[in-house]
Amino acid sequence: FLNLSLQIWTMLYFVHSKLVCNQTDVWDWVYTMQPAYISIICFIGVIGNSFVLCVFCLQKQRSSVADIYLCNLAAADLLMVSCLPFWVATIVDKFHWRFGEPMCQIISIVIGMNYYCSVLFLTLVSVDRYLALTRPLSQGRQRRAIWAHGICFGVWIAGILLSFPAILFRSVEFFPDLGVNACYMAYPHEGWKLRYNMTVSIVGFLIPVPIVSFCSYHITKVIQSSQKMRKCNRGGEERKAAYLILVVLAVFILCWLPYQVLMVLDTLDHYEVVSGCTWAYVLDIGNQLATYLGYSNSSLNPFLYVIVGKHFKQRAREVFRLVQNKRKLRWRKSGHSNINVNSKHTDITKI
Repeated sequence: FLNLSLQIWTMLYFVHSKLVCNQTDVWDWVYTMQPAYISIICFIGVIGNSFVLCVFCLQKQRSSVADIYLCNLAAADLLMVSCLPFWVATIVDKFHWRFGEPMCQIISIVIGMNYYCSVLFLTLVSVDRYLALTRPLSQGRQRRAIWAHGICFGVWIAGILLSFPAILFRSVEFFPDLGVNACYMAYPHEGWKLRYNMTVSIVGFLIPVPIVSFCSYHITKVIQSSQKMRKCNRGGEERKAAYLILVVLAVFILCWLPYQVLMVLDTLDHYEVVSGCTWAYVLDIGNQLATYLGYSNSSLNPFLYVIVGKHFKQRAREVFRLVQNKRKLRWRKSGHSNINVNSKHTDITKI
């Protein structure tokens, strides 16, 4: 999903034009650098997002609306990075897919679903922070946490539906020019590719970003106004949460904006609006960098929570103390039972 089908198509283009363009170093770079980079993203992302989910699930405090959205965001990121090892093995094997067509479809739909769910959860959490800071005394704030679970369920369904082309058109096909069975997005006609690119750009970026920008502008405005923050009893807590959301949103845009630009350029190249060896070379390198820069966002979010989220760090400490106390209690119980067993054995030997 996302750019992985484009990589296969670019390889086919390269095979037919390599005598003219002489760009063998492009794919040598792919086979050597990308597996290591993706493995690092996967390792860091699994550990980081698992830690975030543990903190949100084990905390004693009642989860706020923002906590619910961020927890679902971490779950989406964890699912995505858990699928990356399949692509590491595929790239090492020069894009030969060995896991069957059902896994090709499942892995593709999970990776695609992560992108849509991530941007939708970030949009929701920015709207929630905007309402929390601009309307802190609004009624029904606690009740909105109940609705947040239903909204998250709807986001997951929307992510699956938006990624449904992976089930319809994903297949494992043999490419004689490459000598591999590739997990490939086989569109029935050219119009589907344009629709897909437009859906990714509009639903995944052009619609959410203005909403997020509007909310972020007003969040920043409220944060700078200390008088307004003092009127709210929970002003300090809301401000800390708002800082975290702003940083997470900024990193998301920085990670995915290059991919959106390359998506437009790829559409122009596909319809031969622009062409040439230099252009193909730029797309080869740019698509690789932009795609996996976007994937790295799923590994960066947990560190943003720890570095920027002071409220999150406090909750992490509380969860750590809770787990530590439970371990001490178990150790004391096990030690006490061992003492009782030893005393019984001593009494028996005395008899």
